[in-house]
Amino acid sequence: MKTRQTLYSKKVKAYTLTEILVVLVIIGILVLLALPNLLPLITRAKSTEAKIQLQHLKTLEQSYFYEHSKYSKDLSELGFIQEKLTTETDGRANYRIEITDATNTTFTAKATAVVDFNGNGTYNVWQIDQQGTLKEVTPD
Repeated sequence: MKTRQTLYSKKVKAYTLTEILVVLVIIGILVLLALPNLLPLITRAKSTEAKIQLQHLKTLEQSYFYEHSKYSKDLSELGFIQEKLTTETDGRANYRIEITDATNTTFTAKATAVVDFNGNGTYNVWQIDQQGTLKEVTPD
């Protein structure tokens, strides 16, 4: 049986702390180089939420128009339920949806981001009308 002294003196192959730190620094630098290229993709992915919500709102407005021969300015009257915004506790929605104008023959609605996705101080805004024309008013 081996003595305790021989077990403690035996060297085990392993990485040193310096080697691990160098690898972590290299990974950090690579992430910092790749992040600016990924921010537009993140913004585009999150703006899909605005497009889908506005298309849904257009469908609700169209149904309301068929029943009442006019468009509504009230989201609850249409049956549209706004999810909690990310600025609130337990919020998941990145866009605030609102109807900006509604008459007997036309309506416009917009989705305004509550989060600045790329940190440049500009908040993304999308707009839709009764024809279903979807456009980005303010790009982020």
